[in-house]
Amino acid sequence: MDFETWWLVFVPILFGLGWVAARVDFRQMMSETRTLPDSYFKGLNFLLNEEPDRAIDAFVEVAKLDPETTELHFALGSLFRRRGEMERAIRVHQSLLSRADLPVADRENAQFQIAQDFLKAGMLDRAEAAFEAVRETRFAIPAMRALIRIYESEHDWPRAIEAVRRLRALVDEPVPQLVHYQCEQAEGALQGKQPDFDRAGKALDEADNAIRKLGSGQQGMYASQARVASLRARVARMQGQSEQERAYLVSILNSAPDYVGLYATELLDSYRKLGRDAEGVAMLRSHYQQHPSLDIFNVLFRVLREQEGHLQAWAFARDALRAHPSLLGLDKMLEVELQDQGQNKEGADTVGVDQVIAGADLSLLRSLIHRHTQRLDRYSCSSCGFEARHFYWQCPGCNSWETYAPRRLEELK
Repeated sequence: MDFETWWLVFVPILFGLGWVAARVDFRQMMSETRTLPDSYFKGLNFLLNEEPDRAIDAFVEVAKLDPETTELHFALGSLFRRRGEMERAIRVHQSLLSRADLPVADRENAQFQIAQDFLKAGMLDRAEAAFEAVRETRFAIPAMRALIRIYESEHDWPRAIEAVRRLRALVDEPVPQLVHYQCEQAEGALQGKQPDFDRAGKALDEADNAIRKLGSGQQGMYASQARVASLRARVARMQGQSEQERAYLVSILNSAPDYVGLYATELLDSYRKLGRDAEGVAMLRSHYQQHPSLDIFNVLFRVLREQEGHLQAWAFARDALRAHPSLLGLDKMLEVELQDQGQNKEGADTVGVDQVIAGADLSLLRSLIHRHTQRLDRYSCSSCGFEARHFYWQCPGCNSWETYAPRRLEELK
């Protein structure tokens, strides 16, 4: 293509247009800067000097002088909420919602923010209403998750289940705690003088459906299966169906072997009702060889001590503690021996202990060991570290589900 000399005329014209545009932008920026209150720059200066309290006061002053600064309002509200100043956070977001000219997107955001303020302040009724108000907005998913937490804290399991279903309609993700919501409903149906077995059975059927939807290999599936099986065994026991109770408890050995220790006593009791004590003990001993746990050790030692005497019980204990050393295990053994001695002071059956530990002062030995094992005889939440003497499906500290391993602290170290 031939070059025309007269095209060069456009070069200075383009430079001139660029200079004019730059001047206009600069003047506009300077004009906007002059309109900002001095408090704004004071707030920035305080932030740079790491004086957050004075910076907040300065920005609050800016918000009072210029109500149109919606982004600053949102920033202040979030900052107050993080600092735990819930009254101030609520007041900031309420001031935004009171504006009739607030754009729809900002109004929805303000509604969601004030819902979070109410939730953190513990005002659950107001938080629930505020989250419900944004169910049809872009905040629908986080709002549904917050509503689930609210219903959990209120132990309103039917509404929590409904909220999970609504969440699943918005996002395709597994919700493992749905199984526990159904189990909580089943436990509620079994309480009282007149348990509702039909309602408990329906809730456990729904729990089984929820487990199947989780799919194999999902984290927490084994814990859920153990809880459902134990509740079905409880229903069978309350209805006098000993064989079904035994079958449900035995199923835990295969579906959730790590959780057997939690139900070892109930398992042996179910065999005892059927007159099959030896079979139950043999099965539990076999399971212990594959999946050793302190709870199973304690149950087996006590049962062997009652059924076969001191020598057989201590022989089992020696082999078990050699394979899996445990101060807690030894502490529990000595506790059983001391209890038995207290019940048989006038009998001759305690000679077996002397044959095992000649001349030992079991009371002194146990007191020394017990002092060191008290802090180890606990379950611990893997999420927040909350420790408890009893096993919980939901942590009392952080309300997380299935964060307690079915093993004591000593076994986890």
